[in-house]
Amino acid sequence: MRPPPSSQLPPSSEAIDTPIPESPPSVPPTSTLRGIPGSPGVAFGPAMIIGDTRAAYTRRHISAAHVDAELARVAKAVGEAQAGLREVSRRMASGSTPDQSAILDAYIAMLTDPMLHERVERKIRSERKCAEWAVAATSHEIVSLFRQNTTEHDAYVTERRHDIEFVCDRLLRALMGEPSTLVPQLDRPTVIIARDLSPADTAGMVKEPVIAIVTEVGTRTSHTAIMARALEIPAVVGTVDALHSIRGGDIVIVDGLRGEVIVNPSPAVLDAARMRAARHLAFGRRLLVSRHERSVTSCGEPISLKANVELPAEAILALDHGAEGIGLYRTEFLYIDRISQPDEQEQYELYSAVVEAVSPRSVTLRTFDIGGDKYANSFQLPNETNPALGLRAVRLALSQPDVFLTQLRAMVRASAHGHLRIMIPMIASIDELRDVRNLLNRAIREVKEEGLPCADHIPLGMMIEVPSAALMADVFAREAEFFSLGTNDLIQYTLAIDRTNRLLAPLASAFHPAIVRMIQSCTLAAKRNDIPISMCGAMASDPLAAVLSVGLGLRDLSMEAAAIPEIKETMRRVSLAECEAIAEAALLCDSADAVEDLVAKRFAPRLYDLLSGEGGDLDIFV
Repeated sequence: MRPPPSSQLPPSSEAIDTPIPESPPSVPPTSTLRGIPGSPGVAFGPAMIIGDTRAAYTRRHISAAHVDAELARVAKAVGEAQAGLREVSRRMASGSTPDQSAILDAYIAMLTDPMLHERVERKIRSERKCAEWAVAATSHEIVSLFRQNTTEHDAYVTERRHDIEFVCDRLLRALMGEPSTLVPQLDRPTVIIARDLSPADTAGMVKEPVIAIVTEVGTRTSHTAIMARALEIPAVVGTVDALHSIRGGDIVIVDGLRGEVIVNPSPAVLDAARMRAARHLAFGRRLLVSRHERSVTSCGEPISLKANVELPAEAILALDHGAEGIGLYRTEFLYIDRISQPDEQEQYELYSAVVEAVSPRSVTLRTFDIGGDKYANSFQLPNETNPALGLRAVRLALSQPDVFLTQLRAMVRASAHGHLRIMIPMIASIDELRDVRNLLNRAIREVKEEGLPCADHIPLGMMIEVPSAALMADVFAREAEFFSLGTNDLIQYTLAIDRTNRLLAPLASAFHPAIVRMIQSCTLAAKRNDIPISMCGAMASDPLAAVLSVGLGLRDLSMEAAAIPEIKETMRRVSLAECEAIAEAALLCDSADAVEDLVAKRFAPRLYDLLSGEGGDLDIFV
């Protein structure tokens, strides 16, 4: 758990260059808006409304004599936009927050993307549109291409559309000489309310007293949420009608734990929020004190806790939160927000940097999991009716063996720098695993023939996230060197519930008897064949689900770094015998509610502070 920033009412302000809009004299009654928890913490203060994030522009036709001048304006604006992004990156690197420059670097690269510039030039030369109009029209055109290849529920693709819009907006602002940042200079703690924010806009808040963020769009995997967590700013994303329900100057409580936004709270509600924020802050700090202690149950059974990461800087953050290694490194980030695919050297340098940073602890690199709700411009994916069941992950990798071999070679070379394992996503048949093994053997052979160093042995494992893999775990365990349970997709595919559909979210329960039974069968298969098994889905970061997982045979859990101190504390409060007894009883239940009630009645009272995030007297449990 990362402690949130201190929450307080703003002090009386003096005159400032950019005044915060105040509410009209008549203050509406308290209202509560629901959204998605984007970044943990509780904060409150006056709202600043950031309206339409897109720059306004003039539509103007030009003469042939002005074409070259307009193209020169675009080239100059690209340089200015890139310089602005580099300045934001520099400010982040010099601050106290983790370096998230990889996202900003992707934006800088997108500003010189050939597809973007070819379309802009065509609209200037052939359609005689001014630079601003050409850039805006190109943005709309590219975003429309994205929409043709996805559905409204594809959250990951939606984020990529937003990225295109953000980059083009940045270019438009540079063309018109407008400020590159949407957030003005502030002199008191402020809550930002926006339709959406780009990573650059969010990163630019590092020097400003922004205490919380509320956006109308976005998911927990959106860049806004990722950057907010990196900056340790409480955030609620996907908040419907936030811009219509909140006025500038309204006092707003942002609860990034519950996904709630309370507008114009009463004094009593405000006092309760102040106490909740203080408890959460103190609680988070107390958990962090013991984050580097061994992770064991109350009876001394060791439980390994690792981290799920997707950026190199997150690996360092994970160690600081007590991670015993990287249980899942998502490599698909390298392929996002770019037209050309990363070459072997670029991948090798990134993988080796992560391995060296974590050494002597282990790093599990997952080969790219692209397709479904994860879109990458660098791959030409087909227009599929149901992308989640289409060409994705290992299927995509094996359909493009040259691309896959490049990644495997980079991983093999990185193995010379520390303990590295390779994990394959979405394996559904033994033939897929064997095909990957053959490609990996070829990569190892080629690297050695070129005289490049690599480890003597590189373990090859697989994720179990489709029912066929779970049902045939005993077969896979004979050839895979380790298992990792990807419970997010396993729940989706087993229960036939779209993981991006908010309406069905309550039905996608990790406590469903089918999921409980699948986990047990996988742990038994791994044990019989003497191979390691871990869990890297969201189930691992939930205290009650983690307890059940340990009872079902798991001894290795991987989660986002912020959750590690919580789960470490959870393990200290339960015994292995208790976990196994509750798991045995859960296997007899006939519904998700029955399983969850069973586990909650047994453990929720002693884990209340961890489940609520509001703290408590930890000393009574130690």
